[in-house]
Amino acid sequence: MANTSSAKKMVRKIARRTEVNKSRRSRVRSFVRKVEEAIASGDKKAAAEAFKGAQPELHRAVTKGVIKKETAARKLSRLSSRIKKLA
Repeated sequence: MANTSSAKKMVRKIARRTEVNKSRRSRVRSFVRKVEEAIASGDKKAAAEAFKGAQPELHRAVTKGVIKKETAARKLSRLSSRIKKLA
């Protein structure tokens, strides 16, 4: 348990930040899931559209510090290669 007032304030700040990051991470997962569902259905056009929506979300998560740059690059690369295979 936090003893000092500054430690108590940090606990509150961390709790707020955790909530924000949780929602951001959830948002990214939703966009990625939409792409994966479109790939699974075999619809290349829908998958490409969903990918265009997921791309900025992943980059935004990187700038906000929710995920690392390499993680976003890896996810985007794997999704785009799967979309290309749909041809």
